[in-house]
Order: sequence, then C-alpha cells, then structure tokens
Amino acid sequence: MATVRSLSVFCGSSTGINGRHHEAAARLGAILAEEGVELVFGGARIGLMGVLADAALGAGGRVTGVIPHDLKWAELAHQGLHELIVVKSMHDRKRVMFERSDAFVALPGGFGTLDETFEIITWKQIGLHDKPIVLVDNDGYWKPLGALLDHVIAEGFARPEARTLFTVVESAGDVLPALAALPEPAIRGEPERL
Repeated sequence: MATVRSLSVFCGSSTGINGRHHEAAARLGAILAEEGVELVFGGARIGLMGVLADAALGAGGRVTGVIPHDLKWAELAHQGLHELIVVKSMHDRKRVMFERSDAFVALPGGFGTLDETFEIITWKQIGLHDKPIVLVDNDGYWKPLGALLDHVIAEGFARPEARTLFTVVESAGDVLPALAALPEPAIRGEPERL
C-alpha cells in the first residue's frame, strides 16, 4: 500500500470546454483535503489549477503551489495558498513538485500538463523514482494517449511494460483508492539526478 501524504496534480491553466473536467478538478481537491493529503500543484489561480486549489482550500486542505517566476504574473499566481514557491524555470517547477510529493496525478490539461506528465513517467521509466502515477481519464480525456502508447509499442520504441508505469482511473473519486492499492515505491528518487 502506497503511503501518500502529499500529491502533485498536473492540470490545465485553462478550464477547457468540457465542464466535467472542472467538476473532476473540484472533486479531487475536496477529496484530498478531506483525506488530509497535501495538494502540490502548479501555483496558478486560473483554469483547472485554480479550481483544484480553491476546492482543496475550501475543504480545509493544505495547498502548496510551485510556479516559475516568468509565469507568476502570466498565470496569475494563487495568493491564498499555505505556501507559494517561485522557481526559475519549468524544469525547476517539476523538480520541486517531485521532491514535495509521494505520488502524481494528471487531470486534463494542455501542453504544459502533457510535458509534466510525460516527464514524470519518463523519470520513472529510467529508474529515477518509483512513485505512483495516476491519470484521471475523465470523459475519456487520456484515451488518445493510450492509443499513442499502443502505437509507440507496436513500432518498437517502447516495451509493453511501459503500460505499467502509470495507472489510469475513470474519475477523481478513484484516485486515492487506486493509490492505496499500489505497493510502496521501491525507489524514492535522488533529486540531484533529476
């Protein structure tokens, strides 16, 4: 059983056009607060990030944001957090989120969310960590990624075991049960290697 005291959530700085993604972000934020799991996220007060953080804060949860200096104003940094960490770059953001978290969740989002999700999966693939990664396939959002991964495997660019690097769940309510069902990470990671 994986012990999760803090959870990094990757998600969009936009809310997108599907209102169910907004609902999933709010539900996940509230669940984390209710279960006493600290939320670590990208630090913005807009988009799904803002929805997620506001829901966690509204339910009494602890929330830490990590935002690059250049995006602090562009993404309108959330000012109501327990802690807002301003870093130099996107890579620093991912490193700090990694260091502050026991596991990772990807909600719907754009290129930044894809970048964060792929990088944390890649770090796991090359053995830098063994922390759980969960993708919330809200309304089938991540299904195209599954098809792409099948194609990459079929073309010989990844082994079939790549499918085991992350877990896919259907809803925000499935995240913590999925994490509880996973084993403790064997490798905690060495941040200086990241």
